This record gives sequence, C-alpha cells and structure tokens, in this order.
Amino acid sequence: MKNYTTLKDISNLSELIKEAILLKMNPFEYSEIGKHKTLVMLFFNSSLRTRLSTEKAAKNLGMDVMILNVNDAWNIEFEDGTVMNANSSEHIKEAAQVISQYADVIAVRAFPTLTDKSKDESEIILNSFKKYATVPIINMESATAHPLQALADAITISELTEKKTPKVVLSWAPHPKALPQAVANSFVEMMQDLDVDFTITHPEGYELNSEITKKTPIHHNQEDALKDADFVYVKNWSSYNDYGKVLSQDNNWMMTKAKLGNAKFMHCLPVRRNVVVEDAVLDSDQSIVIKQANNRTYAAQVVLKQILEDL
Repeated sequence: MKNYTTLKDISNLSELIKEAILLKMNPFEYSEIGKHKTLVMLFFNSSLRTRLSTEKAAKNLGMDVMILNVNDAWNIEFEDGTVMNANSSEHIKEAAQVISQYADVIAVRAFPTLTDKSKDESEIILNSFKKYATVPIINMESATAHPLQALADAITISELTEKKTPKVVLSWAPHPKALPQAVANSFVEMMQDLDVDFTITHPEGYELNSEITKKTPIHHNQEDALKDADFVYVKNWSSYNDYGKVLSQDNNWMMTKAKLGNAKFMHCLPVRRNVVVEDAVLDSDQSIVIKQANNRTYAAQVVLKQILEDL
C-alpha cells in the first residue's frame, strides 16, 4: 500500500479485514517494523478517536509519533500562483516537502468548508499533500471521505455478524449543526464492497452524491427501511444538493429502541444523546459503538503496517 487516502487504495478488502483482526489478537507482533520510523499527524480540525487510535496503532508497530495542530503553526496557502500578501505565511509546496524530511508517513485530518462544494470535492488539502510530499499520506478524514472509520466499521461488522449476508441500514438522524458527508460517503462505499444487504434511509433532500450511492436502495420511510435489520448505522449529514444546509431537524428520525428492533446499533462517535439516538439504545447491549471505537486502532494499524512494508 503506497497511500491510504480513499478506499480505492485497498487492494484486497477481505484479506485486509482478516489481517486487522489478527493484529487485534496480537497487537505487538510487528512491534519492530516501525522502529526508527516516524509518523507525523497533522490536524487541521479537532479529533479524539482518530488522534488517539492512530497514535496507538503507530506505537504498537514501534513507530515514533509527532503531532501538530496546524492552527498553531504558520497559515498554509494551498492555491498555486497566489500573491501571498494576506494571512498565509507558508505555501504547501515548501511545507509538505519540509514535513516529509521529518516523517516517514504523514497523516492528515482536514474537514470541508460545507460552503464551497467544488473546493471541498477537489480535496485541495489532502491532494496537495499527496502532490508535494515525498512520503506516503494517510487520510484521517477529509472533506469527502473517512476511510479509516469505514475500515473500522467493516472490521466490526465482520467480527459480529451472525449471518453470511447481514442486512445493514445507514439511517440519517437529526442534529443541530451542519455536518459533513464524509463518514456517510465512506460507509456507503465500504458496504458496497462487502457481502451485505445494504440500504440507506433519510428524509427527502438529504440525498448523498449519486456518484457514491450508485444503485444502493434509498428509502424515505425510516421504519420500513429498518425492518429485519441486523446492523443499523446512524449518522447525520447536511444536504449535498443544497450544499451544507440543514433542511430538517425532524426529531421523529432519532433512533429509538422500538425502531432498532433486534439490530446492533452503530455510530462513529461523538454522538448527541437524545438527539441522534435515545439513551435506551446507547446504554443497551445492542450498542456496539465502543467496540467500533476500539477497532479504530486496528484499522489504522493494518494500514500503517502495509504502508511500512512497502517503504
């Protein structure tokens, strides 16, 4: 694996999941592979699980880790040909090359603007690091994708499914703020590559990018979509067509114990209790959100291991 910026960087998904589960059973088996190697983690936005799990994964492999909250550094310019007489002091051309001298792998977390669709879809921050850095790049959530989260989700479903082809439902939920589509996008793409019966449900107006959803069934009746589900992944996202807008805060879309039925409940966290999902779900045995969060380490670890093996 040369980079891990999208799910397309996975060459064999089933083997990657199996390898991650084996790493989970013996996380220090390859503790020498990262010796004298450094992971530099760059955060343009806040993080809890991604930050800690990726750092733990790197240390499990023997790597050194350096972390930079980019907002504490010089403002970086990403546009070419810009006259830098405003707030930006450093250009990505120099910054990426300099950081590459300190790192063997660079991991980047940079959220969308949710105001400029074309700029967000260009993935200017992530792709600029890919263009100008001289070491592998890992996506720790970008404007349109969260491939580490999606891999952890796939590991979780693979571990816990009791059926060869489980029914998995991605359900929109209300939220007081406008949130990105990144987690939902990557979850959809991952489910399309797994042996699952997959459905999306959301209110009208919350359609995701059709180039991502493709032929995945989409239902606007949540309760019908949830019938006989084995896994229900709940997530809010803002409108894609009316870009970044909150069109609805319909509390009827909150996940409840009654709607969930016998399914296992999934969420990437953090989650707003009694807005996105009621306490009775999160505090029940059907909630597997903590197991999901634990698998974030092994998703990152298997990606780092494959990248290190290709250095």
